[in-house]
Amino acid sequence: QVQLVESGGGLVQAGGSLRLSCAASGSIFRLNAMGWHRQAPGKQRELVAVITSSGITNYADSVKGRFTISRDNAKNTVYLQMNRLKPEDTAVYYCWGSSASNYWGQGTQVTVSS
Repeated sequence: QVQLVESGGGLVQAGGSLRLSCAASGSIFRLNAMGWHRQAPGKQRELVAVITSSGITNYADSVKGRFTISRDNAKNTVYLQMNRLKPEDTAVYYCWGSSASNYWGQGTQVTVSS
């Protein structure tokens, strides 16, 4: 089993920055990739960013150039640096880990005020 715990959400004004963290524990060697999804009220959950075990990254078009995903293997932690935040980035952000199964964190709220 893998456990994922997010932190770092909050309220920020448009144009501001936040950094989300996701600490992984358990059978983390099973994870092929980690990333972040988000879900806004009334919308489907969507992929925001992913990083593979070899460090390859991919982003949703809506966050390219503003968000950066990174990982610290020594700390078993994945980060999402979010810059130039927009009100439409408001959502619950979920950490995600993938192996033979998908693992999810509990979610952290990000609210961007206009």
